[in-house]
Amino acid sequence: MAHFFDEPSRTFNEYLLVPGYSSKECTLENVDLSTPIVKFKKGEESEIKARIPMVSAVMQSVSDNNMAVALAKEGGISFIFGSQPIEKQAEMVRKVKSYKAGFVTSDSNLRPDQTMADVLELKKRKGHSTIAITDDGTSDGKILGIVTGRDYRPSRMDPDTPISEFMTPFEKLIYAEEGVTLSEANDILWGHKLNALPIIDKNQRLTHFVFRKDYDNHKSNPNELLDRHKRYIVGAGINTRDYEERVPALVNAGVDVMCIDSSEGFTEWQSDTIAWIREKYGDGVKIGAGNVVDRDGFFFLAEAGADFVKVGIGGGSICITREQKGIGRGQASAVIEVAAARDEYFEKTGVYVPICSDGGIVYDYHMTLALAMGADFLMLGRYFARFDESPTARLVVNGNYVKEYWGEGSNRARNWQRYDMGGDAKMKFEEGVDSYVPYAGPLSDNVKLSLNKVKATMCNCGFMDLESLRNGAKITLVSATSIVEGGAHDVILKDSSQNSLR
Repeated sequence: MAHFFDEPSRTFNEYLLVPGYSSKECTLENVDLSTPIVKFKKGEESEIKARIPMVSAVMQSVSDNNMAVALAKEGGISFIFGSQPIEKQAEMVRKVKSYKAGFVTSDSNLRPDQTMADVLELKKRKGHSTIAITDDGTSDGKILGIVTGRDYRPSRMDPDTPISEFMTPFEKLIYAEEGVTLSEANDILWGHKLNALPIIDKNQRLTHFVFRKDYDNHKSNPNELLDRHKRYIVGAGINTRDYEERVPALVNAGVDVMCIDSSEGFTEWQSDTIAWIREKYGDGVKIGAGNVVDRDGFFFLAEAGADFVKVGIGGGSICITREQKGIGRGQASAVIEVAAARDEYFEKTGVYVPICSDGGIVYDYHMTLALAMGADFLMLGRYFARFDESPTARLVVNGNYVKEYWGEGSNRARNWQRYDMGGDAKMKFEEGVDSYVPYAGPLSDNVKLSLNKVKATMCNCGFMDLESLRNGAKITLVSATSIVEGGAHDVILKDSSQNSLR
């Protein structure tokens, strides 16, 4: 007879944290959100620790090299998507590892024969006002000029005006040559009252920009997550098909940690992949695995040698695995059981294997609940897809700014490897959707806001670090009526658009 669980499959929305005693020392500034990413033995420390418990999902519409740099600045880790050619993914990893803080590769570039209409379209799509004009329109082409918002007036100029007629030409630019230090570049910026300083090589090719705004940003990033060589830490996703070629390429590119990207991880495919990595690299290469939703799945991957285990099937906002296959589990129930299995495994073996909660986060307070239920860190897709740094275009749909967001199981992504169960190398049916998410602005501002909420909740409960939260939190189930009671009710809400005018 089939096994039936006694409890319903529950989501984060069905729980609340119960406040506890807070001392005077329990302030937001004193809360420590650092967390282990890879396994470690009792009495030792994890070789990779994040300063915040957030990583970005292994998705085409979420995690590229730009997202990786932005999140590492805040103390988290991006897992660059693997549903792309091996060399292209490895190049993204190399870009993160070679990124020099303060030196930015230009992603807004045009040719001089293009027009003001192209400038306006690029600015709308990228949101950047400084545009490099190069001979071939690429980020490393020969620089011929720069266009900023001071160089044109849309209301008084023909959209077909060639860029060459209104750009600031190279001979009038103030620039620095390759090899300049960040300190020297900032001195030039401030000395000439510039907003952007192009860095060029001996062949007049653009290598980077240094922006005035980044000076303050760099000073305000005390949580930067760096390796021992002072390079940003970056992760990458792999699959169980081409790992013998993909893993060496990523390791050579400098990747810090990898994760097998699969919708369901309790498989021989994953144990074979981990075994190959251990045989070739030993414990020096870090590899997470998943996804699982119960004790048996966790023990299988932990014993196979996984450095961390991802938890969650079907809980993502763009995932329709539960609809299509009828498999999965409420994310709260899954995290609670797998966290208990992790602790049991630690008691038996003396090896702590961190767990990552992947999916099911709708509101910021769900992050705190997931961490209190036992997650060591959280993998987020929709959350990060909304920001400037995600790889997708910013669009206007029905008068609102949005960003595109699609699942790895959608026909658009065609990431059949993630759902591979042997047989033909193709997708049999969709397990994800193609969608939009509301545009939310820069990553830094949003992450700080979300984590301040997490810290405030921890203070309300009397905890100043994640380990004490996991071990001491008091959590209660809520009824449907109390969920209604928890929001605004029995009042007439004012129109927020009217409020903003006052």
